[in-house]
Amino acid sequence: MKGILLAAGYATRLYPLTKDRPKALLPVGGRPILDYIVDEMNTIPELDQIVVISNHRFAAQMQDWAHTRNGQQAPDKQIIVVDDMTTSDDDKLGAIGDISFCIDELGIDDDVVIIAGDNLFTYKLADAWEAFRQRDSDMILIQDLPPNEDPRRFAIVSTDENGYVTDMVEKPKEPLSRLAAYATYFYKRETLPLIREYLISGNKPDAPGNFPAWLHKRQPVYAYEFQGVCIDIGTPESYEDVRTTFPSVHDTGTV
Repeated sequence: MKGILLAAGYATRLYPLTKDRPKALLPVGGRPILDYIVDEMNTIPELDQIVVISNHRFAAQMQDWAHTRNGQQAPDKQIIVVDDMTTSDDDKLGAIGDISFCIDELGIDDDVVIIAGDNLFTYKLADAWEAFRQRDSDMILIQDLPPNEDPRRFAIVSTDENGYVTDMVEKPKEPLSRLAAYATYFYKRETLPLIREYLISGNKPDAPGNFPAWLHKRQPVYAYEFQGVCIDIGTPESYEDVRTTFPSVHDTGTV
């Protein structure tokens, strides 16, 4: 299994914090955001490589971080950085475009777990991986939204009695549920060619949730309901809040 971390965005809403540094390397509790995600990825027994997708502007910083992390990693779980060669919001590939670029660039032919590089979470990836193996199908991670969250800001999911996706819409105007999909996805190796098919068909390359929203209409996609919290860092306010709250949340696994 390969791990793919999406970290090629430009995070313009976080300027000036991210003008000269990628969002995924902003410090929280004295550590870069990516450190927390990689720690969890390393709990997946089958994982043998972690790939970070970076834009060209921040690729050197990502390489420096990866070099440090590789000194701490087991030899069979090394981190590599892929530069998508974009330099601004104007020429970015989008999350799904970056996934496809990475798969083609490295010739990946394996199951994958894909995670947004700006999501801090307390759920256990090893538990999710076990569910992925048991179900033997593509899988997204979901959770009921708290009462104060607007479902129109999320990818909203409906499921059948067995937990498989029956409907999924990115930022729906009229949400059919309060089950939100978070940016962690498990895909079987047989599914990877469908990512290119999705893009060639002219579908949106940006939000990663758009692909499983398309995929579930073609083959089963299981929705795994996780325990814990997931925090998307999108604004200076949310970053300032997470800097003070996440270290304690991470230690306890609860809010």
